[in-house]
Amino acid sequence: MTRSNWALGLTALIGAMAATPAFADVKAGVDAWSQGEYTAAVREWQGPAASGDADAQFNLAQAYRLGRGVDANIDRARSLYAQAAEQGHLKAADNYGLLLFQQGSRAEAMPYIKDAAGRGDPRAQYVLGLAHFNADNAEKDWTRAYALLTLANSAGLPQAAGAMAKMDQYIPFDERQKAQVLAQQIKQESDARRASQLASIALGNGAPNTSVPSGARVPQPLPSSPVVASSSTAPVVVASLPNPAPAAITSPSPTISRPAVSAPAPRASAPAPRASSNLAATGGQWKVQLGAFGVRSNADRLWNKLSSKAALAGAKKVLVPSGRVNRLLAGGFASRAEASRACSRLKAGGQDCLVTR
Repeated sequence: MTRSNWALGLTALIGAMAATPAFADVKAGVDAWSQGEYTAAVREWQGPAASGDADAQFNLAQAYRLGRGVDANIDRARSLYAQAAEQGHLKAADNYGLLLFQQGSRAEAMPYIKDAAGRGDPRAQYVLGLAHFNADNAEKDWTRAYALLTLANSAGLPQAAGAMAKMDQYIPFDERQKAQVLAQQIKQESDARRASQLASIALGNGAPNTSVPSGARVPQPLPSSPVVASSSTAPVVVASLPNPAPAAITSPSPTISRPAVSAPAPRASAPAPRASSNLAATGGQWKVQLGAFGVRSNADRLWNKLSSKAALAGAKKVLVPSGRVNRLLAGGFASRAEASRACSRLKAGGQDCLVTR
């Protein structure tokens, strides 16, 4: 379901429901916010938030974090995220965990980070990937670390590409190859989990059936702290953390959607797209993984379907046996940027893919 269709569905649901006063206040706040009337939106949400409405608490937390309609207050935002998370509000739980991590409470944050990563949140996948690489509040697992960073990078999280480049210096090539297969598995699992939660909401079951970490509490203010290297002698990837929350505001009905992450701005030094006729001739090492198949004929069938697309013009078919599956890749890209452009074009047409080397 597209974002626009989901919005239409939500509008129909709102129209069909008998609005309680709290519901009406939250909806009025959403409408005011969408029109740029932030002070009015905050005024509408304060009452329901104080009465325990999770959507109002989340929305008010967003306002305090962004400093719209109220003075920016990150500690107040965190408190409201925690209150909403305690009631099972998934977006609040995700943002609460990321904010805790940013402010140095990593052990307390990790259950939220892992849960959000399991639903496919690229920000949480990025943080969890760094944790697995550095063995920082997570077991050392370089294959899983690279798989998670691959997914975050494919989702367009700007910080992921730089972290992957640093990991390339330490993780052996064969482990990076295994990570591509694992990334596909993780994505399938997170897609299935998210679909299950959406189905739960569509059936009117209230809060989605999910394992939001229990015991969320209103924390005391904590000093901010930077990402620091651990005392381990292993190489440590120190990278900037993603923003803990997009500027989305939820309507007064449980909603599950992947937080919007802006695609990274084109780099000034990025090479211009090559003419498609020269692509394969470059013999580049970068590839776009299109899928992993237990039956080789299925890989051949997908290649026949995709090879005529402009995004893969000049690319060469590459089949790589990996355990019991065959990975299908389009090879010959001279740089990660070229492969990423091709993958983005494929995704725009509905074909999932991963960039690899």
